[in-house]
Amino acid sequence: MIQHLIVLPVVLPLVAGILLLYQRQGLVRYKRAVSVVASVLLLFVSIALVNQAASGDITYYALGDWQPPFGVVLVLDRLSALMVLVTAILAVGAVIFACGGDDEKGSNFHGLFQWQLLGINGAFLTGDLFNLFVFFEVLLLASYALLLHGGGKARIQASVHYVVLNLAGSSLFLIAVGILYGATGTLNMADMAHKLANLPAEREGLVTAGALMLLVVFGLKAAILPLYFWLPRAYAAAPAPVAALFAIMTKVGIYAILRVYSLIFSDQAGGLVALEQPWVWWLALATLAAAGVGVMAARDLRLLIAYLVLISVGTLLAGIGMRSPAATSALLYYLIHTTLITGGLFLLAEMIGLQRGKPGTRIVKGRPLIQGNALAITFFIGAIAVAGLPPLSGALGKALMLNAAEGSERVWLWPLLLLTSLASLIALSRAGSTLFWRSHRGSPSGSSLSRYQWIGMLWLLSAAPLMVIFAGPVSSYTQATGEQLANPQLLINTLLPDAGDAQ
Repeated sequence: MIQHLIVLPVVLPLVAGILLLYQRQGLVRYKRAVSVVASVLLLFVSIALVNQAASGDITYYALGDWQPPFGVVLVLDRLSALMVLVTAILAVGAVIFACGGDDEKGSNFHGLFQWQLLGINGAFLTGDLFNLFVFFEVLLLASYALLLHGGGKARIQASVHYVVLNLAGSSLFLIAVGILYGATGTLNMADMAHKLANLPAEREGLVTAGALMLLVVFGLKAAILPLYFWLPRAYAAAPAPVAALFAIMTKVGIYAILRVYSLIFSDQAGGLVALEQPWVWWLALATLAAAGVGVMAARDLRLLIAYLVLISVGTLLAGIGMRSPAATSALLYYLIHTTLITGGLFLLAEMIGLQRGKPGTRIVKGRPLIQGNALAITFFIGAIAVAGLPPLSGALGKALMLNAAEGSERVWLWPLLLLTSLASLIALSRAGSTLFWRSHRGSPSGSSLSRYQWIGMLWLLSAAPLMVIFAGPVSSYTQATGEQLANPQLLINTLLPDAGDAQ
């Protein structure tokens, strides 16, 4: 059974999605039970995978027993195991929250939710470039439908932009894969990295073009400037549990950049496309600056949180631009923090909007809330965590990022990251004071919130103190992950044992 663990993060949501869509007219209780059980099982499987990967061994699962480089493989290393675990934690919180009533606002929510998990987990585990494209398409197709869950003009408008841009990105992705396959004769990422080390000079231009096209595609998925304009409105319009799950979507782009450019286009593979090119670093900083302005300008709580996601994107891409194991370790710690906390804040924003009634999540005066004290305390904790104030995990994550910067990198990253943290704090303080203190006089509005909503939201926001309490083992794991990524030959030798002999 242990050897089949690697495939379970793909099989579990696939089977659950089939069961849920087959019983699309079934009882809501049945759908919720299947979806929650599948998500919790995924969490246990992901914990087992992290425990397996923590040894430092890289393992793979050959589908149909077709060995690499000819067959489709799922690869488990520290990075892929970590990303699957973060996805599972986020999914449990989002699906429990959805059981509070959001899942009844449209059809097939739970089935589509599981299939999006299928696409996300497949993207994290695949060792094949074409199947990375396939899993991207699976998660995108599910996300198109989930974005429209519940209907409404704002969601339709946001979905049009989201679909058009991602279809363009998918077309570019497929062209890039075709170019790289034509130049190298393989789609297996480890085999492609091995072949690039001895690539004929006349093919270097093709490979460089394909690699840069992939960087554009992954930049669109990660929402790097100037490709981020689709994200704020789409995330702000999405149903709360969908927006929470979308918190991992930009990280799929971050992961793809880390995986592809630390393996296929690493220095060991000839370094044909170097991420140290200045424009990558500068675009990351520009994304950070633009997101800071967006946070200050936001007049809706959902939109504000969406721009906080963009701040995290800029911070993570700056970590990638620094290209060191220390920076990779820091960005992975920060990635865990920001994914779970922004996911929890999307859920919290929905709870606040439900109790405020007509004003919703707009940052304007409204009546006092029935559960205002509890929501205000939770908002305060989430705000200081995402803004990066001690003693919660945001402060530690940003401190690690700042400490990883060297030389001239500090001159740019330190003031920019600190200023965006200040902008986040100001914007969140303004929002909190308006929502909870500057209320009109009158009787409290809204009805009591479902316990499922409280459980789902607190499940995610509890990451802020827990990541500080367990900072030692978490940072040790991320540090080991950064060192493993810095040595791609380990993965190449695991999938292609003869490659090491050939060298």
